[in-house]
Amino acid sequence: MADITTKQAQAVLEAALKKAEKIKTKMDIAVVDAGANLKAFIRMDDAFLGSIDIAIKKAKTARMFNMPSGDLGKLSQPGASLYNIEHSNDGLITFPGGVLLKNKEGVIIGAVGVSGSSVEDDHAVATAGAEGIA
Repeated sequence: MADITTKQAQAVLEAALKKAEKIKTKMDIAVVDAGANLKAFIRMDDAFLGSIDIAIKKAKTARMFNMPSGDLGKLSQPGASLYNIEHSNDGLITFPGGVLLKNKEGVIIGAVGVSGSSVEDDHAVATAGAEGIA
């Protein structure tokens, strides 16, 4: 199984951090490996303490279901086929901010999760992190 390297995880953090600074927000940023285990993490100065867990769970959610966390959120609305899935796996986060990480061959090697601002900002920072893979 392909997995994210430490160097790649650091590149994701750096790219996400740069985007967060650019849009003037304080974020918690988590990177998980291909097995959804925490690989790297950074909490910006004064970022919400409660967002630590959310960032990690967004990354895990994206990896465990191989889709952005917000996409799973659409499937888990009342009446949808995956309603209440967020209560599984010791708690999932099903709103935007979790994005898959892929290598140059397009193979999933992990995920990044971001929390600390609006879901739109969280998703933008996570996407910037994913684009920073070296």
